[in-house]
Amino acid sequence: MADTILGAFMEEELLSQPDVWLRAIAQAGTERLLPQDGARVAVVGCGSSWFMSQCYAVAREGAGKGETEAFAASEAFLDHYRKNRDYDAVVAITRSGTTTEVLELLAELNGSIPTVAVIGDTGSPITDLVDEVIGLPYADEQSVVQTRFATAALAYLLTSLGTDVRAAVDQAREVLAEAVPAELLDAEQFTFLGRGWTVGLAHEAALKMREGVQDWTESYPAMEYRHGPISIAAPGRVTWLFGEEPAGLEADLARTGALYVRSARHPLAELARLHKVTLERARQRGLNPDVPRHLTRSVILDPSA
Repeated sequence: MADTILGAFMEEELLSQPDVWLRAIAQAGTERLLPQDGARVAVVGCGSSWFMSQCYAVAREGAGKGETEAFAASEAFLDHYRKNRDYDAVVAITRSGTTTEVLELLAELNGSIPTVAVIGDTGSPITDLVDEVIGLPYADEQSVVQTRFATAALAYLLTSLGTDVRAAVDQAREVLAEAVPAELLDAEQFTFLGRGWTVGLAHEAALKMREGVQDWTESYPAMEYRHGPISIAAPGRVTWLFGEEPAGLEADLARTGALYVRSARHPLAELARLHKVTLERARQRGLNPDVPRHLTRSVILDPSA
């Protein structure tokens, strides 16, 4: 059976990303469910969805669409923040729609502010707690390790801002067809960097490698990297950049002997490449990213615990 193959679900899901992105891009072009331009918005999520929230918040504000802040749902004390920031809407990103922290936050808001959920499972209980639902059921997943839902949600959100992400589609097809180089399969350690909205992608890349491979990974804003973290760069280790390259970083990394990975590809395509590297590294170690250690598809907390 297919699910006896290590990472069988993850493989199918990551390879489907280009087609899934096209659907999300088209859907975003026909819907107007997100907060209007000029609205002050809080974006919340957990895990991968939190990192996509970070990407969207920076991209939305950078596009001049309105003040936007991202929170981990467990730390989104919106009643406190609203007294000072007066949010006009809350956007929640969640694949399962069952994550305890997100549901509790929306229940606490109790209709006091307009809410929108970007979800994979359109039959989940979150649909009864929000005003608008952006359903991406075609991006939902069986693997615990997220790939296509997070990236499809981001493709939708970026498109809603007027950003053309279609270049990422063909580029992702190319990188997903490539073999993974031995130097990436055998690397001892990975650090991921980003700038602007791609800082969230760097955090997401690090999470994928930790979840799927049980690897030591770190992630930082690219300009922050030389303020200490570069000290761990060394031969046999990897520093991987998403997005714009800071001046001088290449030369600084060359002196460390670490492998420096960066590309002119769209950052979403680079993240798809990282997904494939993660899968192949997991398989090389006999690990199954469909059911990673200590993790479940959705974090549902026991209130009595």
